[in-house]
Amino acid sequence: MDKEMNYGSDYKYIPATSVGSGVGLELLPDLYCYTIQIVNIGLVGDPKSNEYVLIDAGMPNSANEIISVTEERFGQNSRPKAIILTHGHFDHVGAIVDLVSYWQVPVYAHELEMPFLTGKKAYPEPDPTVEGGMVSKMSPMFPNEPIDLGNHIEMLPSDGTVPHMPDFKWLHTPGHSPGHISLFREKDRALIAGDAFVTVKQEYLYKVITQEQEISGPPRYLTTDWDAAKKSVMELAKLNPSVAVTGHGLPMTGELLTESLETLVQDFDSIAIPDYGKYVDKKLH
Repeated sequence: MDKEMNYGSDYKYIPATSVGSGVGLELLPDLYCYTIQIVNIGLVGDPKSNEYVLIDAGMPNSANEIISVTEERFGQNSRPKAIILTHGHFDHVGAIVDLVSYWQVPVYAHELEMPFLTGKKAYPEPDPTVEGGMVSKMSPMFPNEPIDLGNHIEMLPSDGTVPHMPDFKWLHTPGHSPGHISLFREKDRALIAGDAFVTVKQEYLYKVITQEQEISGPPRYLTTDWDAAKKSVMELAKLNPSVAVTGHGLPMTGELLTESLETLVQDFDSIAIPDYGKYVDKKLH
């Protein structure tokens, strides 16, 4: 492991798994989604070309699994051109240090996520008191100390382009975290939403385990700015995506996605915003 890179001091395996764990889905010829325990990673690129990008980096201790998934899809010893992070929460950077050490590839994230990825600043503590079920209650055990990627992390270009993803643009979709981004491709309206919205009620363990599909706002126990989160969902809904890969839950497509996003925008306050919790601003209700 490179000296200048390290995980946070509270880094550890989290024992939570869904029925979707270990399942990969090809949504478009060059868009593949794979579930690591309770979180999704994305692979963007044509399997025949060996040119691809990894979106997010899974749960702690998942590097070997991620490497074998990429090699299965793109061939032995293949490596991504880059890793793009939607944000830096522990379940999206869980294997990042190991992957960068192994592949020696650059990592890109939004400017506002940099403090959390260069060891400077911890995320706010997860909120175990927030309205929700068992996963919310478990959240204090989730790592929130910053990882440090040293000089391996770079800022996404300010013009909205995404390195090695020529047709995609990145969009700043804060709320769940300050520098959260989503990725969108105009020509087929493919959306990689990160945790701006998800397709499972991530706070409830039985829903996480069964992957019962249901559109929801960002995971509540880590979301600190609900005003921004609502605006981000409204922006993404305006794009009218045809397929959406989210950070948690099964991908959604077609009419179900359109209708679900409309409902989420209309009823964001009741669907997404918790009734109580330390990051809930009472003015919203």
